[in-house]
Formats: sequence, C-alpha cells, structure tokens
Amino acid sequence: MVEPIPDVPAATAATAGERLLVFADYHAGLEVALRRDGVELRSAAEDRRARLLDIVRDTRPDRVVALGDAGNALGTPSGEEKRELRELFDAVTSYCPLVVVKGNHDGDVETVAADSEDVTVTDGTGTRIGDIGFAHGHTWPSESVLSAETLCVAHEHPQVRLEDEVGGARTERAWLRGGVNPDPFTEQSLAVDSTRLVVFPAFNDRVGGTWVNENDAFLAPFLPDALADGEAYLLDGTRLGRYDRL
Repeated sequence: MVEPIPDVPAATAATAGERLLVFADYHAGLEVALRRDGVELRSAAEDRRARLLDIVRDTRPDRVVALGDAGNALGTPSGEEKRELRELFDAVTSYCPLVVVKGNHDGDVETVAADSEDVTVTDGTGTRIGDIGFAHGHTWPSESVLSAETLCVAHEHPQVRLEDEVGGARTERAWLRGGVNPDPFTEQSLAVDSTRLVVFPAFNDRVGGTWVNENDAFLAPFLPDALADGEAYLLDGTRLGRYDRL
C-alpha cells in the first residue's frame, strides 16, 4: 500500500514487512545548472535536506527510497552537486538505509554513493521491494518491477494548471494514481502483472513539470497510455478526479 503524506511530495509504503519512505526528483545541484543558464538563485540545498529529514523523523521508516533523479547532472556532477548529494546521503543514512533508483539525471551517482555502506544504487530499470515495483520512468522498467502489484514511477514532475472563475491561473504539483493498461508494455514484449500505478510529484519545488491536464506529450515512454482511469490529487490530498478531464 502506497500512501501519500498530506502536504508533502512523499509517500509511505508498507511492503515485505518494512515501512518505506519514498520521494522522487530531488534534483540536488539544480541551482548549478540554472546558473549556467544565467539564472542566479541562492542554493536551496540546506532547505531541501531539512524538509526531507523532517519527513524522515516524522515517519520513522525502515528504509528510504529515492525514486530517481536524486541529482541533477546528466553526466558527471559538479563539485557543488556532489557535496549536496554526499550531505544528503549522510543525513538520511544516519537514520536508516537509502535506496537510490537511478534516473536519467543521476549521472555518476554511484561514485558519490561509493563511500556510504548504507546507500544502494539500482540501475535505471528499477527495483522491486515486496509487492511494490520502483522505477524512475525515463526508460522501460524491468519485468521484475512490472511483476509487482503496484508500480511507482516519477520523471514526469506532474502538475495541474487550475483556473478560477475570473481567469486567474496557478499550477500545483500533483499525484497521478490509477490502474495499469498493459498494452504499452506488451508492445515492448514486457510481461506486466501490475494493477496499480502511482506517478510521484517532484520533491524539488524549483523544477518544472508536465501540465498533465493540458498536455498529451508525457515524458515517460509508457505514459499516459499505461495509466488507466488516472486521477489527479493535490499535495494536500484534494481529489481532482480524472486528470484528462480537468
């Protein structure tokens, strides 16, 4: 069972006798990349880490799962990004072990994690823990991941664009939850047993995202087709209904 935590972009999951804390798209070092593009922002590294550690302390998990893009570099991370990742890994593992499901922005994250005995890095096809499969979503999950009852992915940074009655608009991060349409996977000759799909919002509130109620061009190769009767939920738990009818 995957349960979003009210008002934060993270969820708990009970599986295989463990209580997990799961978050996605942390994007450590994002400000380094923005700086290269001419956008000067103060680093939010300490704030990000403090927010995550507050959630760890509140939920007291047996393990933490970073569902891809813990870092931001597509290749070798900068010195500043490496420092943020090391501080993040050290802080989390002072409470419990950490599993990093590798995403497309995780570059050489294995080298950063090499000195931490309690950090495990999976490959991009993901990992299965009990009856839950975890994959970042930038590539096709493994059949082991797809054999789990629930499939958790990220990568999309789902957001909804909402308008009020006078034409004002805002965007908010959102969860997507629904059933699994197996067709995209079987077309890739991948066997799939998963019946539930959860798309995680980005933990980092400075990254952009897919406006899921106004955009059919999703990033994951199996979305939106794999999401059957998908519904959107705001971080505070508000159920918006079918994301494609908002």
